[in-house]
Amino acid sequence: MPVNLPTNLLRSFVAIVDTGSMLNASEKVFVTQSALSLQIKRLEELLQQPLFHRDGRRLTLTPAGDLMLDYARKVLTLHDEAVAAVTAGQFSGPARIGMVQDFAEMLLSGLLAQFAELHPEAQIYSRVAGTAELLALLERRQLDIVLGYGVPGDAAAVSHAAMTWFGDAALAGRDVIPLAVLEQPCRFREAAIRALEDAGRGWRITVETPNLTTLRAAVQAGLGMTARTPLFLPDAVDAGDAGLPPLPGVSCILHAAPVLDGATARLSELARATVASL
Repeated sequence: MPVNLPTNLLRSFVAIVDTGSMLNASEKVFVTQSALSLQIKRLEELLQQPLFHRDGRRLTLTPAGDLMLDYARKVLTLHDEAVAAVTAGQFSGPARIGMVQDFAEMLLSGLLAQFAELHPEAQIYSRVAGTAELLALLERRQLDIVLGYGVPGDAAAVSHAAMTWFGDAALAGRDVIPLAVLEQPCRFREAAIRALEDAGRGWRITVETPNLTTLRAAVQAGLGMTARTPLFLPDAVDAGDAGLPPLPGVSCILHAAPVLDGATARLSELARATVASL
């Protein structure tokens, strides 16, 4: 009789290899470390081969494990493709999309409303956070689609945007530039500080907030300068005229899970088209 290998055991095996530890893998496949250990033990029993060398908490693949890894990836890819193909056009769960605040204010009313029209039976879960947090949620399979910012030339770039200074031009003439910034990690915060330091300009943070709406209010109130894309405010202070150093550009990026069901795949297409048109 052929041996049947449950896909959950294969998924756990691949997760351990990809994340580098039982702890990280347990968070990815949503089981405890003890349950994960039992799954690998069961897989090794079915194959009658050890898959890992164990040196304390350090795990390295045995020759059998290295061979099995390639087959496990192929099996899981075919499995996920089969599920997606059979359920195409059916909506089995919420479409989970995450986006940075800049996109949320503009896209939530347009993109998601358009999606709801096309798929009135669909449920939407939306998360607004920083790009790093959203990508971590995507990696843990807690999101299906992520819209965020990346470095210029990012492989996941959908479009590119200029980064510019916003704020009261009078603040740019001070010896120490007051900055209004989002909490770390923030690509724009880092770019503003690096640009000022490279230009030999002094700076200090006068406003720090986790919220883009608060940041916008602080800038409009003249409490500090900030660096953002044109989505932030309609009227930007020209870096040259204001005497502030130039800033790098950013990529508008889209990441999606490897396999999406029909409705969620459509949401990903709509998101890509919307961001590309910005």
